[in-house]
Amino acid sequence: MKLGDGVEQAIHSVTMLSCLQPGSTLSAAALAEFHGVSASYLLKHLQAMSGAGLLEAVPGPKGGYRLARLPAKISLLDIVLAVEGPEPAFRCNEIRLRGPNPYACKPKTLCTINVAMLKAEQAYRAELRRVTIADIMEDLRTKDDGSISARTNAFLAVNERKSAAGA
Repeated sequence: MKLGDGVEQAIHSVTMLSCLQPGSTLSAAALAEFHGVSASYLLKHLQAMSGAGLLEAVPGPKGGYRLARLPAKISLLDIVLAVEGPEPAFRCNEIRLRGPNPYACKPKTLCTINVAMLKAEQAYRAELRRVTIADIMEDLRTKDDGSISARTNAFLAVNERKSAAGA
């Protein structure tokens, strides 16, 4: 299974947004700059995550994006589904009913291959559902020698848009 580049960008962006002070935002352009990706491509995914209730889009000069939920309430599966959609990765097209020697009638059992693929996807989704942005951030804190934190904080010092209440 191959997930699109947007999933990686989305997860990194949500992780970055989890570092904001309460009420603050980051613009899509700032997030794209920090990650060295296309702003227009990233914006599409930020909007999808906003539509899924993971992010809040704030209009205006101090606008941008911020988390709509606590980091512990955003799973990797939430992000993947917002970006890629809810459809399963494997779609059985019942090719066993085609070709020169197809089944004479519709089979009474589900395609064994489809069952195995769906079972694997359920396990994959369960693992993604288990891992939250808070888990990612905690793991990062334990492994960071200070350089990641310093890079992030320096960027946020320049680009974080603080709300009037948080300023």
